[in-house]
Amino acid sequence: MRTERKVKESIVAISEKGGTEGNALLAALSMLPVDRIISANDVVVITPNWVTSELPEQGTVVGPDTLRQLVRFVKGFGPSRTVVATGSGGRPTPEVMKYNGFDRVIQDEGVEFVDLNYGPYVEIELNHAYPSKTKINKLIEELTVLISFSQLKVHSEATASMTIKNIALGWPPAEIHGFPKKNLGIHEDLHGFIYAMAEKIPVDLAILSADKAMVGFGPSGGKPVSAGMVIAGTDPVSVDTVGARLLGYYPQAINYLYRLMKAGVGVADIQKIQLKGLSLEEAITKFTTAAYDHPISMK
Repeated sequence: MRTERKVKESIVAISEKGGTEGNALLAALSMLPVDRIISANDVVVITPNWVTSELPEQGTVVGPDTLRQLVRFVKGFGPSRTVVATGSGGRPTPEVMKYNGFDRVIQDEGVEFVDLNYGPYVEIELNHAYPSKTKINKLIEELTVLISFSQLKVHSEATASMTIKNIALGWPPAEIHGFPKKNLGIHEDLHGFIYAMAEKIPVDLAILSADKAMVGFGPSGGKPVSAGMVIAGTDPVSVDTVGARLLGYYPQAINYLYRLMKAGVGVADIQKIQLKGLSLEEAITKFTTAAYDHPISMK
C-alpha cells in the first residue's frame, strides 16, 4: 500500500462556477500540478460521495455531470486504468448509481466500476482502539492515485463531511460493517476512525464541491446550498480546512481534522497553504450569502 501523497506541497484552488459545476471543477484543476499526480502508468481511482439515493440538488451526493467531467479529465492523462469506486452507506451502491444516472456515466465513459461494499478484500491495521482493523477491497493495493470527490456538508456526528470522511466511510465494506456501516463499531468513535483511515490511506487529489453543499442536519436532509464554487487541492487536510472555514469552523473544531493536523498528515494552517483562485475571504462571503442570505465574515 502507498504511504504518501504524490505531491507533498499543500496547494488548494478555489474556483467559481463559470456556468456549471463542471466548469468550476476544471478551473480549479487547471490551477493544480495534476501532471505531477497522474501519468500514463497510473491506476487512478475516483471515489465519489454516493451516500444514498437522493438527488444532487439536495446536497447529499455529487453531481453525475460533474463526475463525467472529472472522469474525462483523468482519462486525458492516459492512465493505464481509470476506476470509479465507492461503497454507499445508506442504500446498496447499485441503487444509488441507477437513481442518479451514475451508471450511465460509467457505461458511456468506458471506465471500470468497483463496489467497495464487497470483496475480494485485504485487511488493514488501524491506529484506533475499536475497530483496530478493517477489511477493505483489494483495489487499495492496486491503485497508484486516489481522488476523493465529495460535497461540503455539515454532519450531525462528524461535524463536517468533506473529502477525508468520504474516503474513511466510502471504503469500509457494508457487507461486513452493515448499512449504515455501524455493525463493527465505526460510529463508537467516528472521529477517531476517520483519523485512523486518513492516516493509513493517502489522498492525492481532493475535490470538494460548494456548488452542491449542505448546512443544517447532514449528511442528508439538511438545507441544500449552491454557492457556485469548487475547492480542489493536493492535500485533503488543507482542502477540508478551507471547506470547514466556509461552514464556520476552524480545524480545531473538527476532532479528526485537528488530530490529522497535529500528526502532520496534512497542513491546516491557512498561512502555510498555497491558496489559488478566489481568496478565502471571497469564498466565505459567497458561501455564507448563498447559505444564509447575507455574508458572514470569519475573523
